[in-house]
Amino acid sequence: MKLFMATLATETNTFSPMPTGEAGFKGGRDWFRDDGSRHPPAIGNIPLIAWRQRGEADEVEIVESICTFAQPAGTTLRYVYEELRDTLLDDLRGAVPLDSVLLFMHGAMVAEGYDDCEGDTLARVREIVGPDVVIGIELDLHCHLTEAMRANADVMITYKEYPHIDMVERAHELYTLVARAVRREIRPVIAYHDCRMVAMWRTPLQPMRGFVDRMSSLEGHDGILSVSFGHGFPWGDVEEVGAKMVVVADGDMARAEALAAQLGQEIWDLRERTLGHHDSIDEAIDHVAHHGGHGLIVLADVADNAGAGAPSDNTEILARLVERGVKGAVIGCFWDPVAVGFCAEAGEGATFMLRIGGKCGVASGVPLDLKVTVMRVLDAHSQVGLSGGRVNAGPSAWVRTAGGIDIALVSVRQQTLSPDAFTGLGITLADKAMVVVKSTQHFHAGFAPIAAEIRYISAASGAVPPDYAHIAFTKRTRPFWPRVSDPFETN
Repeated sequence: MKLFMATLATETNTFSPMPTGEAGFKGGRDWFRDDGSRHPPAIGNIPLIAWRQRGEADEVEIVESICTFAQPAGTTLRYVYEELRDTLLDDLRGAVPLDSVLLFMHGAMVAEGYDDCEGDTLARVREIVGPDVVIGIELDLHCHLTEAMRANADVMITYKEYPHIDMVERAHELYTLVARAVRREIRPVIAYHDCRMVAMWRTPLQPMRGFVDRMSSLEGHDGILSVSFGHGFPWGDVEEVGAKMVVVADGDMARAEALAAQLGQEIWDLRERTLGHHDSIDEAIDHVAHHGGHGLIVLADVADNAGAGAPSDNTEILARLVERGVKGAVIGCFWDPVAVGFCAEAGEGATFMLRIGGKCGVASGVPLDLKVTVMRVLDAHSQVGLSGGRVNAGPSAWVRTAGGIDIALVSVRQQTLSPDAFTGLGITLADKAMVVVKSTQHFHAGFAPIAAEIRYISAASGAVPPDYAHIAFTKRTRPFWPRVSDPFETN
């Protein structure tokens, strides 16, 4: 048996001011050529590592192509996507004949001229390998599920968890189903159900926790091979933006469609309970003032999440903390290589006026000029990432304002995922009342164990505000909730 595998992924925020170019794919720790599965886990190679382990155990011949996962940002430049795609396809042509293809892609990658990079890549892969080779794809649950993707994949699986702590489990699930399909033990068919919803769902919290567990309980029974809930990525202006249920069944499309529709109805019925509340900045600060003192309160700056394509240098919350004289707060991580460079030049212990953030446009807010003391400078900083990976933050600095607010500054744009984003710089958290993390939900896995409470804040000027009803789509013409109260009234 012979297996081909590769990663080509990014999540595209089409409203982001930052283009995704060649450096985004090749300039970091997530670029590998032919050997990604042989390196320590980052993000893009996590499924490849699992697939190689399984393949070698099964004595499968493995051909590995590119592995690249660009940090979410704006639309990918056309020539960059085409070059990466064509490199993957050239490697594929050199590998045929094959029994199976395993791809790790995001599901929400948009390039100039290509609203559906995953569907485009899958269609070209299918054209090369023919109808009999089994193609499987692992996707982020924040994906745009298209007909081109469904038509050209035999097995399609998304993560079940947000934060994405189950990348490895889903990789093993995909490998198992693809291997069974190669042996002709199963004949997978894929059904979609359009939930007609644009929102975000936090899977550790009820009632979503119960829904995810229910999806898992349905697998392996009555011909149901896999169940996924594609949450969608709200800040992608494409026709298929929105949530869909995905059910993979063994040869029975009617059964797959019926279950997808049933689960779609269940998630629809939960819509009001799962929407989630977002504090204003002052509401969050007031809450900490009134209810703090009994442990660390974590506040999520959801609208400035680099993991959804935001700059991660928005200053709104920091400005309000300073204006209100808040003491003992921690905030970060701010993407500000210029500020880090100034801190390195000044050295630890130096006190000076530092301009922080506000550098990338309207979504960044205004720059803040603050008197700070440089507490720590690191030439290389990192934090624990998703599903066991490690995330590079580059040269980084910890500064403290005259009012006692601790700020983490990094040179590599990345959302705040783990407490060691702060503690690795020397910032203590156990003695603090609040920590503000620039993340929408991925921080939850690392911070929930140390948090007395978690709350979510939406800064008005952030690049990924959770105002789903008013996102300025131009390509989705079908009605969706919450823009309309019942999108099923009009077909």
